[in-house]
Amino acid sequence: MPVPTILVVDDQPINVQLLKRKLEREGMHVATAYSGQEALDFVEQEKPELILLDVMMPEMDGIEVCQRLQASEATRSIPIIFVTARTSKEGKLEGLGVGAVDYITKPIDLDETLARVQTQLRFAAINREVIDLQRRLAEARRAATIGAVTQGIAHNLNNLLGVVIGYLDLIKAYHDKPELVKKNVQSVEEAVQRIVTIIRQLSSLVVKTRLPVTKVSLQHILECGVQRYAAEYKITQPVTIKNPLGDLIMETHVEVFEEVLAKVLINAWEAYGDGVAPTKRPISIVTELVDKDEDGKFVQIRVEDQGRGIDPELRDHMFEPFISAKHTVGVGMGLTVARHSLRNIGGEVTMEDRRGGGTVAVLMHPLARRQRKLANE
Repeated sequence: MPVPTILVVDDQPINVQLLKRKLEREGMHVATAYSGQEALDFVEQEKPELILLDVMMPEMDGIEVCQRLQASEATRSIPIIFVTARTSKEGKLEGLGVGAVDYITKPIDLDETLARVQTQLRFAAINREVIDLQRRLAEARRAATIGAVTQGIAHNLNNLLGVVIGYLDLIKAYHDKPELVKKNVQSVEEAVQRIVTIIRQLSSLVVKTRLPVTKVSLQHILECGVQRYAAEYKITQPVTIKNPLGDLIMETHVEVFEEVLAKVLINAWEAYGDGVAPTKRPISIVTELVDKDEDGKFVQIRVEDQGRGIDPELRDHMFEPFISAKHTVGVGMGLTVARHSLRNIGGEVTMEDRRGGGTVAVLMHPLARRQRKLANE
């Protein structure tokens, strides 16, 4: 197990030496700094596991040092224990309020200090284990998704190739009947197009980098998404847009957003089933601005249909690759791609039942790009 490094920061050398000797006797590596700037310079070069930081120092006090460390993504996770002569409740709350995890009052009790340091080191170790577990779980989920996609692709491509071969055999058999040849050639083209679509969707699933975003009007991008849906899927029935947010400016990747909206809209269209006339398939888009506290403001986009609703057998699996209520060969990745794509720009897609029947796809999109990294990056 690696020896933890503790940075002791105090402008009084006697305090530094007392703490240094006590901690080194317990097998810890101790670095020292005698000013706030010296502490910041050390942390920039070497990240300690914990900092014991005196509050009252000349030029730059401990409060400012803590604030600077908290402002940086690289040093925000380093636990800081304040060492302070302040005994008032307000003084202690100020230290905790700027990001310290604990405080020790002067005169220093070395045994108490050691106990508090050991406690925070245990918390830090647990936190690292949790982060590592989350990373491994994310990798496991990704591997499981890749496995499911690979298996689904193999199955669907084999089926589609079987369809192509079957129609080619029919073309050979009826080569002297132009109408039948034309009909079978069209079926071959449709099957090949489904193969191309599967390959294109697979490419979108393996994108790892954050995509660049631009500022765009919400009303404009909703209209563009609807137009893309109508053009790609050859649907003329209009979609009702209820957008009280109007031309609210949001930051998004236009291509990704339009693709996600188009896939969610075609899912709503197909939710009615083959026997329902186009004029009896109402679909509406409703927007709302949602404040999610620490996560910031999100644009909520609800795509509502009045179709058959969510199949109970598919409810827990609808975002998995090649899970579909349809029986057509080569479909079933639309929602998988939509969720993955929106997550890649900081959003989310969920499905819920619509009151009165039907389904609601809920798209949550951040209003603006956050400066910190997302957890799944």
